[in-house]
Amino acid sequence: MSAACFMAKAGWNVTVLEKHDEPGGRARQLKIDGFSFDMGPSWYWMPDVFERFFYQFNKKAGDYYDLIRLDPSYSIYWNDGVMDVPADYTSLKKLFESIEPGSSNKLDLFLKEAAFKYEAGMNRLVYKPGISVTEFFDVDLLKGIIKLDVFTSIKRHIQQYFHHPHLQQLLEFPVLFLGALPEKTPALYSLMNYADIKGGTWFPKGGMYKIVEAMYTLALELNVKFCFNQDVKNIEIKGGLASKVIAQNIDGEISVYKADVVIANADYHHVENKLLPAAYRNYSEAYWNQKVLAPSCIIFYVGLNKKLNNIHHHSLFFDTSFEQHAKEIYTTKQWPTDPLFYVSATSVTDNSSAPEGCENLFFLIPVASGLTDDNEDLRNSYFEKIIDRFEKKTGETIRQNIIVKKSYAYSNFVGDYNAYKGNAYGLANTLMQTAMLKPSIKNKKVRNLFYTGQFTVPGPGVPPALISGEVVSACINKLFR
Repeated sequence: MSAACFMAKAGWNVTVLEKHDEPGGRARQLKIDGFSFDMGPSWYWMPDVFERFFYQFNKKAGDYYDLIRLDPSYSIYWNDGVMDVPADYTSLKKLFESIEPGSSNKLDLFLKEAAFKYEAGMNRLVYKPGISVTEFFDVDLLKGIIKLDVFTSIKRHIQQYFHHPHLQQLLEFPVLFLGALPEKTPALYSLMNYADIKGGTWFPKGGMYKIVEAMYTLALELNVKFCFNQDVKNIEIKGGLASKVIAQNIDGEISVYKADVVIANADYHHVENKLLPAAYRNYSEAYWNQKVLAPSCIIFYVGLNKKLNNIHHHSLFFDTSFEQHAKEIYTTKQWPTDPLFYVSATSVTDNSSAPEGCENLFFLIPVASGLTDDNEDLRNSYFEKIIDRFEKKTGETIRQNIIVKKSYAYSNFVGDYNAYKGNAYGLANTLMQTAMLKPSIKNKKVRNLFYTGQFTVPGPGVPPALISGEVVSACINKLFR
């Protein structure tokens, strides 16, 4: 939808082909018995990116939804207690100091470096299409390359400042849950810590789906046409150009869409291997097998018939081995023995997400991509494990109060999104998968075929998705207008 909006603004007649019956893709909404669940993204970070997006259409995010800053930003349950991470920076420094004397001053220094990376990353790196190395011949950027820490791991970088394991894991969690092993992720990504601590954790009233509704409304205002229940089956190539897109609806009826330019937002591997003839693919299967994928996950959407007293909007359960779970996701690539997990309770902030007197819970367990032996018994065994720990750590009993429960994992990601190896977040943010080392935004053999989304630049996440749409549209307009 981001790409559609920018293309329409530039004067193109844009048609969006959507496999499902509603907009949003992985950010769809699930409604059951009065409960409204955000099916995918649940963290609203980098509000400046959202504001930049809407500003380019003479709009503001506030024209479409109201933002609430969460305080505490989130809670972390350790084996030896719970930490509420305050939104206020002075309070956060006091918390750091109480855990490790001297760490509050180090936090100032750490975030000063992270602020530089955020400014450089957001203003000079992420809006580049990554087609040519000459894009990075930026004098200011080259001068600051050492300060960007692209050759140091974020794990090592954090250890240079903080020694207590709780502080280290607090600062490592954004890359572990959404990217790669901290020891394999460039320290450049401490910019995520800046986004977290300084930018804040927010929530759009009504749920993350409000972002989808906002972008859909904007696209309609720009005369973008949406065709739902259209499962794309083939991109027809003629004379080195993508000339037609063939889609099928839920009744089996075939539709043919003529095209001057095609932007593929579906899973990159699926587009290449299922929608294109072999001669027009950018990459071989060997290439894909060498890629490091970000995690997949097991998700549970749970509705309770009571309210809870001891939880906040976001909670991270780090009461088991951080290192073991990370190894099982990225190294041994096996079902986790005793996983970390995350809980979102949107009804704590917004009563509209659950019936009166009820609670809306979203449980997520990061797992390795490519674990094909996904089944209900396995899902239920993990559910029982994390509910045991949830009840123990929060002091709340919930088993007997569950009135809605739905799971989502590997087979759902593959079936709904054609996700390569059931991935949830695309490629891991390793050094060798950064910027122009990601799969290309442009097909190298089809002159008018382009890609957008989590597998190409700038990467996974909601803010990068908005940016990706802007980047690909700018690239197309440069070449074709």
